[in-house]
Amino acid sequence: MDRAEHFRLGKDSPVLDKQDKQDIMDRFKKAEGDTGSAPVQIALLTGRIEYLTKHLQVHKKDHHSRRGLLKLVGQRRRLLNYLKNKDIDRYRQILVELGLRR
Repeated sequence: MDRAEHFRLGKDSPVLDKQDKQDIMDRFKKAEGDTGSAPVQIALLTGRIEYLTKHLQVHKKDHHSRRGLLKLVGQRRRLLNYLKNKDIDRYRQILVELGLRR
């Protein structure tokens, strides 16, 4: 599959489309209009991390993307630590829903 065909499918796009983001926000929001709470941010970061992980399995020498992946993982880890200190029940629920090991 050439690169143009790969991105035409849209499923493996590095950027979540508007509808995907809205679905994630609806699933993890605390209240109506919640777009930036820690659970929502963690869920959005997890989607980007999963994409980059698959990308790096194919493109093993893409060190620039690897650095970006490590930055995203660190950011998600900090948000998870914040959530764990603020609301342990919500933290545990997020880990189960996203299938994260911690």
